[in-house]
Amino acid sequence: MHRSSLIIASVAAALLALPAMAQPGPGMGAGAGMAGGGAGPGMRPATDCTAATNPEQCKARQEAHQKVLEACRDKRGPERRQCMHAQAQKTDCSQARNPQQCELRKQAYAACQDQVGPAFKRCVQEKMPPVDCSKSVDPARCAQHQKARELCKDKSGPEHRQCLRDALAPGK
Repeated sequence: MHRSSLIIASVAAALLALPAMAQPGPGMGAGAGMAGGGAGPGMRPATDCTAATNPEQCKARQEAHQKVLEACRDKRGPERRQCMHAQAQKTDCSQARNPQQCELRKQAYAACQDQVGPAFKRCVQEKMPPVDCSKSVDPARCAQHQKARELCKDKSGPEHRQCLRDALAPGK
């Protein structure tokens, strides 16, 4: 059930990375950094699922992400973005940990599909309702994260991450 949410998150992460991957950086010719599994400059290697809390779920998420990438491999630019959005819409929410949230996320993706990068992320965040912390395993932690997200919602990139760190672990 949680797997579908992770698949959607993986697709979203891939979609958010598209503008950065669209143009080669200085000294990078066509295809530079793409050998060896596609882990080029700025890309993290695949997560080691043996160290994950739920190795099965981790493997399933990686396989689903690989299928999405494979389905859109031959496409570039706006056509690739459209393909990635279409793949996100194919997610089966009946298997999700929270099917209602999965459906809401799919609707948010559909409503924001004409945007890219940080604008897409902001749009999805605005369209998604807040998480119901009463259903969380740790309601206090959930509430703390909700407050941090609200506090940092107007920031993006490294500034957003630093804001979250400061809000969640003050004094470190």
